[in-house]
Amino acid sequence: MKFSHEFSVEKSDIDELGHVNNVAFVRWVQEVAIAHWLGATTAEQQAKFIWIMLRHEIDYKKQAFAGERITATTWVGVWTAVTCERFVEFKRGADLLAKSRTVWCMLDRQTSKPTRISAELKELFD
Repeated sequence: MKFSHEFSVEKSDIDELGHVNNVAFVRWVQEVAIAHWLGATTAEQQAKFIWIMLRHEIDYKKQAFAGERITATTWVGVWTAVTCERFVEFKRGADLLAKSRTVWCMLDRQTSKPTRISAELKELFD
């Protein structure tokens, strides 16, 4: 199941070169992943589990600038017992600005230890 989130580039996202700083894209990856998680899961699941990034790859294709509207679209790829890979594409209209692949690990909030991802939870994102 794909999830999309639209937002505007803020002035604070701009670096000294006049375009969106790479760090902003990493933050946006996290924000769209969290929005997807919150939109697909129950309050009980959200209270029990939390995710952390283990690996992050991003390919930058085009620059983005202050005031532009960006659409971030995310989906989950391969699951393991305690991780999943998540993809995100950032577009300005039809223009692909950046794409990422991130490996996330699910933790039990109480123990902060990796926890098995149930089939029921996986189905929420398929």
